[in-house]
Amino acid sequence: MKSRHAASIAPRFIAAAAVGAAVILGTSGCAMMSMQATTIPYSPADGVNVPDSGPINVRNALVVADEKGTDGNLIAALINTTDESQTLRIEYGDGETATIRVGAGETLTLGAEGEDPVLLEDIDSLPGTTTPMYFQSGDEEGVLQQVPVLDGSLDYLAPFVP
Repeated sequence: MKSRHAASIAPRFIAAAAVGAAVILGTSGCAMMSMQATTIPYSPADGVNVPDSGPINVRNALVVADEKGTDGNLIAALINTTDESQTLRIEYGDGETATIRVGAGETLTLGAEGEDPVLLEDIDSLPGTTTPMYFQSGDEEGVLQQVPVLDGSLDYLAPFVP
């Protein structure tokens, strides 16, 4: 024979457990369903990474321009992921082009010690804006990317103003 006291404890326990579960789900349920910020890819620098441009990976691409935005120097890291030399083709401005050869398995850092940036004439983009540039290498179709245009107000970029 069960006591009345034991019979009244079970419903109270179930009710307390249900309230506790509701509080836990109510306060953490949104976090369970939301995207984690650490899984979102981004460029943690002044420039941009160019996805899917071919066998040459373009990293931290930016242009340092004069105050009129007429000419600019392209600074970037170019990484050839193949065992053959590859050519990166860049289109900018009104159909202007530049080509850069990157050796097999080589990383070429434009604007670093011993490597000059690539002068882009007639970019027609003021500092503080972006300029559209098309990057293509290998047999890939290439990709159009908005590349930031900066000026020489930052000490480390001042030497690259054309």
